[in-house]
Amino acid sequence: MSGQKSTSWLLCVALLAGFSGVWKLQHKIDAQRGALHQEQDDLVLRSGAMLKVMSLEYAPLMADLYWTRVVQYYGDKQTREDASIDLLWPLLDVTTTLDPNLVVAYRFGSTFLNEPPPRGAGRPDLGVALMQRGIAANPDSWRLYEDLGFIYYFGLKDYPKASAAFLEGSKNPAARVWMKVLAAKVLETGETRETSAFLWNEIYNSTTDAEVKKNAWTHLQMLRAQTDCEQLDAIAAEYEKRSGRRATSLQDLINAGLLRGAPVDPLGFVYVFGADGKAQLNPESPLLKQKPYVETPL
Repeated sequence: MSGQKSTSWLLCVALLAGFSGVWKLQHKIDAQRGALHQEQDDLVLRSGAMLKVMSLEYAPLMADLYWTRVVQYYGDKQTREDASIDLLWPLLDVTTTLDPNLVVAYRFGSTFLNEPPPRGAGRPDLGVALMQRGIAANPDSWRLYEDLGFIYYFGLKDYPKASAAFLEGSKNPAARVWMKVLAAKVLETGETRETSAFLWNEIYNSTTDAEVKKNAWTHLQMLRAQTDCEQLDAIAAEYEKRSGRRATSLQDLINAGLLRGAPVDPLGFVYVFGADGKAQLNPESPLLKQKPYVETPL
């Protein structure tokens, strides 16, 4: 009997030692993986001018390689949900120094420099610097003026400069007619939901980059949800005026004949009323996770 107890005790000790060894091994693997990512992040020659001299006539090819590195770097950060994208600007700096005519690098880079974390770097100032460099090298590309206007409008809330960028771009014969109209509207009214929806819709329809398109679509969904909630708040105010009490659910409005059915957000989740009596996104809606990053009071 005592022999069996001893065997059981030794087995437990062995199992515990085994579990401990596995945990230490996994911890070591995780640390090495993190170090590898950091090493990959640091593997970049930051002097674009020096690299251009070294590359001679192969500079455009090197620019394409660095551009691929930009896309991989950003995609890897998004996949790992790593908000630290400090190397985005140095990579874009090198890429556009090697090939000043690589327009896609300016357009892609400025978007994600401008966007707030974790979707972007939260550096609209660097986005402006990149776009100004792009315009200087590619003055005939009216799309760059359009993108510069977007950064001033969304990132810096500088409506006079946004208007000026749209207006300057509108002078290009190839530019869209609405550029001049938009320049006047932004200068006159600043930021409105209608203007924001127009701009995000234009970004969505004009981009070929999947991440930019997804980002624009999310903003459009949030703008629609904002409008829906405002309309529900107006209906709830009418309900309170008639009944003398605040609506606590959409069913109250339906029972009062003010709604035919329960309205849903762009993803199909029914809106709810919060503790403050205001309409809001359903706690189960995936849009709620995006709200802090894309919703701007208008």
